[in-house]
Amino acid sequence: MNCSIIIRAYNEDKHISRLFEGIKQQTVKDVDVILVDSGSTDSTVAVAESHGARVVHIPSAEFTFGRSLNYGIKEAKREFVVIVSAHVYPVYPDWLETLLRPFQDDKVALTYGKQRGPDFAKFSEQQIFHQWYPDVSRPKQSTAFCNNANAAIRKSLWEKNNYDEALTGLEDLAWAKWVKEQGHAIAYVAEAEIIHVHNETPQGVFNRYRREAMAFKHIHPESNFNVYDFVRLTVTNIISDLWHAARERVLLKNIVSIFWFRFMQFHGTRMGHRETSLVTPQLRETFYYARERRKKDDKKRDVEPIQY
Repeated sequence: MNCSIIIRAYNEDKHISRLFEGIKQQTVKDVDVILVDSGSTDSTVAVAESHGARVVHIPSAEFTFGRSLNYGIKEAKREFVVIVSAHVYPVYPDWLETLLRPFQDDKVALTYGKQRGPDFAKFSEQQIFHQWYPDVSRPKQSTAFCNNANAAIRKSLWEKNNYDEALTGLEDLAWAKWVKEQGHAIAYVAEAEIIHVHNETPQGVFNRYRREAMAFKHIHPESNFNVYDFVRLTVTNIISDLWHAARERVLLKNIVSIFWFRFMQFHGTRMGHRETSLVTPQLRETFYYARERRKKDDKKRDVEPIQY
């Protein structure tokens, strides 16, 4: 099996070397790596080229998440295209193998894998990772959900429907929605695990969720997120995080970040919505509801992880 790997990057030299090291140690060796750079001023491009990646440049003024992907996928030489963020790295040497395996079923158009944060990640962010990316795989999931920090698609289907270049984010959900409407399947692969490094300021968290809410509203015009939703979800998620942190005996070092992270998450979500209507219940649950399991419930695989 082979694949192309698309990496979107902007000033990622602190993280991208680890991603390339993880790719090097994969059981799938026949890979075509493409870096889509949107104006990096550090050594990101040099690092990528030193690892044999082809580099595609997109002017920073023209950048959107969808457009950068389209630039990269257009240059891909393989049918299966793996999409990753520059600030992730695989946990296991069979990451690509497991992420691509569902494509043996011709009905599968899109796969995506588990995400976890590093040890220093904000506690609330870790909770979100556990809610969105459980330990149990879903070979043919019912919802149009995925995440392009760790995903793979068929290029032949992308050629029929490129990523939306106008969206402020969630181009992956828009494409997943189209996939489901066309009768194709989406597979979630828990074994294809990566570590996703986010180290955002409160303003960064606000901006991310505001941007994604704006895109969500465009994809689902019927959606709404009112003041009641903001208050209810902020309070319930803070309480849930505090409870889990206390059970894991890490409350004191996380209590401040729990409050500001959840407030900024849902404040940004509230500001990103504009109209009043209904939210798709299943997607609302995926995005917003407090998780029901503890972090320490993580399932361990009988595979030796990559040593970085």
